[in-house]
Amino acid sequence: MNFKDKSVLVTGAGSGIGAATARAFAALGAKVHVTDMNTAAGESVVAGIKAAGGSAQFHLLDVTSREAANTLAAEFQTLDVLVNAAGWDIIQPFMDNSPEYWDKIVAINYLGPVAVTRAFLPALIASGSGRIVNVASDAGRVGSSGETVYAGAKGGIIAFTKSLAREMTRKGIRVNCICPGPTDTPLFAAQGDKIKEALINAIPMKRLAKPEEIADGILFFASDRSSFCTGQVLSISGGLTMVD
Repeated sequence: MNFKDKSVLVTGAGSGIGAATARAFAALGAKVHVTDMNTAAGESVVAGIKAAGGSAQFHLLDVTSREAANTLAAEFQTLDVLVNAAGWDIIQPFMDNSPEYWDKIVAINYLGPVAVTRAFLPALIASGSGRIVNVASDAGRVGSSGETVYAGAKGGIIAFTKSLAREMTRKGIRVNCICPGPTDTPLFAAQGDKIKEALINAIPMKRLAKPEEIADGILFFASDRSSFCTGQVLSISGGLTMVD
């Protein structure tokens, strides 16, 4: 794969899957725009990319703010690839959820990607061959105990991906979706030991995904190797889910 001189924007790129994705694109020649709410984390990723000889720039972005998304998008005349990787979750029984928890889950995991995508669509259209890769979750495909509202939001992202793909084909834009299973990220590390052990035991491969393994799927959908794919959903979960 070659992304030389392609402009790529990754949300939630300060850590985890987003950071691995930003580094992978940069290693293949892309000009990467690292966005995150955590300035120190985002700038650290940019510094690492530059130290390795890559091209990267940090932008502070709260994906739940439509104003912030629109303001940042106004700086771009064209954009080749948008990766919506920002996400958040706490595993908690539905009966223990507060309305504030629901609002935060939906704002970050569903409405955030919707707002960012809408803001950057003009730049993606202007590129002539824009690609959008959304990061959902296998929870959105089959459900997950303790993640009921999160699963609903990620299921929404899957449906959003498919519907947008139908609309954007005529504009030359491909839209696809990655569904990670449990992945070795700071968000996963913050869960309780019993929950982590149960999730790992449920995976046929008996291990977590590495963020770089999820990034490989994202790069596939962003590359010409998937030139005849749009509206598709790919699970990368060690066999945790096996669905049509």
